[in-house]
Amino acid sequence: MSESDSVRVRRLPDGTVVQILPDGSTRPIESRTDWARVEAMTEEEIEANALSDPDNPPLTPEELARMRRVPDPRRIRERLKLTQEQFAARFEVPLGTLRDWEQGVSYPDSAAKTLLRVIDKDPEAVINALARTYLPPVPTSPDTRS
Repeated sequence: MSESDSVRVRRLPDGTVVQILPDGSTRPIESRTDWARVEAMTEEEIEANALSDPDNPPLTPEELARMRRVPDPRRIRERLKLTQEQFAARFEVPLGTLRDWEQGVSYPDSAAKTLLRVIDKDPEAVINALARTYLPPVPTSPDTRS
C-alpha cells in the first residue's frame, strides 16, 4: 500500500475525526451514518441486524462457556472499602499501575488478572501469602569476602 492509497485521520480532543491533508491542514470527515434511523430502530431490528452481520456472528454456547470476565480492579477495591493507596500497599501492586488499570490507560496482563481474581475471591489468602513470603535482608559481616 502506498502513501497515496492511504487516508490519514486524527481524532481531536472534542471527538471530531478529521482527515489530515498532504499540506498538513485538516478537514472534518463527514459521517454517512443516518443517526436518526439508528436511534429509531427497535430492539428487534437491532437484534436482526446484529445476527445478519457476517463479520460478527453470535457466539455459540461453547464459546460463551470458555470466556472469562476480566476482573475489574476498581470494583474489587471498592468492594473491599480500600483507597487506591491502601489496595496498592496491601496487595503489592504499584500505585501507578493500579491507577492506570482503573482509568483504562492500561489493562492487567494475565498474571495480574489471576492475582485480581484471587483477591476478589479470597483477599485474606493473598494478604496471608504475601506476609509469609517476606524475607528480611540477611546481615553480612564486614569479614565476609566475595
